[in-house]
Amino acid sequence: MIDTYEDRSFNGKNERERRTKRRFQIDQEVRYKMLYGQRIAETGVGRTFNISSGGVWFTTENMLTSGMPVELSMTWPVLLNDSCPMKLMIYGCVVRSNDKGAAVAIERYEFRTSGAKAFGHNASGSLPEMRLMS
Repeated sequence: MIDTYEDRSFNGKNERERRTKRRFQIDQEVRYKMLYGQRIAETGVGRTFNISSGGVWFTTENMLTSGMPVELSMTWPVLLNDSCPMKLMIYGCVVRSNDKGAAVAIERYEFRTSGAKAFGHNASGSLPEMRLMS
């Protein structure tokens, strides 16, 4: 379920909201990979708490190192054309982390289709009939 994130409090105090991007509460499992050059330094699983076009806050198994590049993947909660599951890939950098989770600034993202439905297969596993326009 996707809801607009309306809570404007930080550490229990109402402070002026500094974020310029609209945040949405999305509770989804997320897998993360901390990258060290071309190598994977650490992997883990967490849950997203909120997400915007500029960043994402999610729970982590361990405290992540600020400044490190990270790759996140999560199942998108809405189907493409009401039938095709999608995965959201997020590439960014850890900007803040504590024992509860981490904030990642999004540098780029992409949606990927996943599963047999993504390739137009029907329930029998065969491809749908295609006709050329003449």
